[in-house]
Amino acid sequence: MSSPRTPDLVPVLSRGKHHSPRRGACFMEMASYLAGEKWSDHPPCTHPLLAAVARQVNDRMSDEARSRLITLIPSVIGLTGDDLHVDVRIALRCATTALPVVAAERQRGLAVAVLSANRIRAQLDGLPGDFMEDESREALLRTPHARRWAEQFTPGFAPTAKAFRKYAAPATVSGAVDGIAAACVPDPDALLHELLAGTIADCTALLGRTPTPAPRPARRIRTHR
Repeated sequence: MSSPRTPDLVPVLSRGKHHSPRRGACFMEMASYLAGEKWSDHPPCTHPLLAAVARQVNDRMSDEARSRLITLIPSVIGLTGDDLHVDVRIALRCATTALPVVAAERQRGLAVAVLSANRIRAQLDGLPGDFMEDESREALLRTPHARRWAEQFTPGFAPTAKAFRKYAAPATVSGAVDGIAAACVPDPDALLHELLAGTIADCTALLGRTPTPAPRPARRIRTHR
């Protein structure tokens, strides 16, 4: 990975994929550029699941609020690795943030995600099968109907590590972000921003990297819709 660089033109963040900076950029496309990598919304400089959170938060935030994500972009550069603990931590951050606020029909799936991720964590660290992180326990206590359903639906079940990384964790991220964006809360944009910032902080702590300082842009261009 090349050294992060300051762009001459900084596009306004917008939804979706873009062919070049002159047509706008999503969060991860801008990260790829700052990292000196090929223009992409799936750059190798960032953990794939963290990048998925960033892309989906970028796409589900309102146009007015999305610009607040810009200061977070340099922080994802270099945050990558193969440790399954990272996938577990991201999934739990997303599921526990969303579970108490999403619509009832979404809570069951997220409660299952919380239980499954904790069981994967227990397997990784040799912990008792009924291990539960404090944040997970609190989120489940706030949604007792979903918790009871999830416990009956998946009694002691945990996906394989491969299935968790490939299917369960990405589905958890997608369900959590979509649920927050549609939730009846005063400011879903603020909660989505908090989710991404918290996920970046979790990954930074696990991967032991100091985030890249934010570059100072030279000038801005508008996105062509």
